[in-house]
Parts: sequence; structure tokens; C-alpha cells
Amino acid sequence: MNKSILRTVIIVGIFAAIFFGKKMFMAPKYSDGEMAPDFKTTLITGEGFSLSDLRGNYVLLDFWGTWCGPCRVEFPKLKALHQKYHDTKLPGADNFHIVGLALEREGDLDKMRRAIDKLGLDWDYHIFDPISNFKIFNAKIATDLYGVREVPTKYLIGPEGNIIGVNLPFEEIENILQGTK
Repeated sequence: MNKSILRTVIIVGIFAAIFFGKKMFMAPKYSDGEMAPDFKTTLITGEGFSLSDLRGNYVLLDFWGTWCGPCRVEFPKLKALHQKYHDTKLPGADNFHIVGLALEREGDLDKMRRAIDKLGLDWDYHIFDPISNFKIFNAKIATDLYGVREVPTKYLIGPEGNIIGVNLPFEEIENILQGTK
């Protein structure tokens, strides 16, 4: 085999290994149908919160950060979803809730509050999930419990507490909430 062809094959193989390795590393920790891990924490308002308190509802866990450009791009769609389905009786569920979990540096709680106000994120549940390293997330709920390795990451949880899907397109989330999927 010609040396240049061999070199090309090796380079392509290395890039393929890196690509698939990254895909596997970034994959969500849980699969569709599995029970969503419950957690207890405090909302930014100071109130206690438990994910299991929202059973009977559809819940969208939205892992985001004020520093995340792609997160900000998704907010108009999230807001529209919230406005359309919150306080609405859904097929097989009482309601729809978004739970925002912001991955921010410890001490950036005020920055997060300002971003929520400025962006008009008017859902009831906002959680500060502190990290100390942006390259390797180390947040208790996002990283340790849900295996989040990049933001935005979204888990749609069904009324029984099972994971319906991870990072679903907004159209698919809407179809599920309408009962058409």
C-alpha cells in the first residue's frame, strides 16, 4: 500500500475514533423509558423543591448556563412552549412545567437571577446548580445525577416520572404534550 494512502487511512481513522469517542462521552446518562432520578434541592427563591412533587405532570428539565449562547437561542422556543402548555390540562397529565437548572460558577447566583429576569424566563422552578470548572462539569444534579456533559441539555419526563426523551426537538415535545405522539 502506498505510504500516502496509508497515512490518509490512519488520519481518517483517528478522526473517526475521536468523533465517536466524543459522541459516547457526551451521550446522556439515561435512556428513554427509564425512571428519572429524583432529587431534592432549593429553588433560587429559597423554597424547597423535589422533582417527585411534580409527578402527574410533564416536566422538562432544562440544563443551561448564562454563559451558553445556544441556550439563549433556545429560550424563545422554551418560553413559547411554557406559555402554550403551562396551566393547561394535557392528555394523561395535569400540567406542564419547566425546571431550569443553571450551571453557574459558585457565587454567580445574582448573575443567574438577572439573566432570568432579562430573558423573561417566567416559569416557577429555577435551580442554581453550581460548578467550579466549565471544561469538566462538576455540578451535583446535572453532572452527578443526570450525566450532563454539555448545555443545553433537556430531559422530558412523563407524568409517571419516566424519561420520555433527551434533547428532543421542540416540535416533538409539542406532539407529545398534545397527545399526538
